[in-house]
Amino acid sequence: MITGKTHYCDFDVRDYEIDSEGIVNNAIYLHYMEHARHTFCREVGLSYEQMRQQGITPVVAKLEIAYRTPLQSCDHVRCELTVERRGPRFIFHQTIHNISLGSIAAVATVTIACLVDGRLSRGDDLAQAFAPFLIN
Repeated sequence: MITGKTHYCDFDVRDYEIDSEGIVNNAIYLHYMEHARHTFCREVGLSYEQMRQQGITPVVAKLEIAYRTPLQSCDHVRCELTVERRGPRFIFHQTIHNISLGSIAAVATVTIACLVDGRLSRGDDLAQAFAPFLIN
């Protein structure tokens, strides 16, 4: 769901995402964030399948994440994101909220580069789709 320039994606933590310490494995947070980026793209009218068919491949070039509080089984989670464009890159600012506890579980900055037919591009197709939602 998009409200203003912020996209929200809600879900519950599943039991199989829990590690031996009883918390969500750190790599799963990356899955949550990727899922939110995919649903954002679909909601703005450019699904990953459509991108693939057009030869567009958005790739993670850099990711910085700060883990704040652990998630546990059955926690209700909201992953939100905003996006900005810096030259040919798209910067996604993502936060995972633990709605069950009212806390922030993780904050990340994800830099996306765009390939078109296997070559680095300026990402103009993405910029056009994202234009109404860019924060800068």
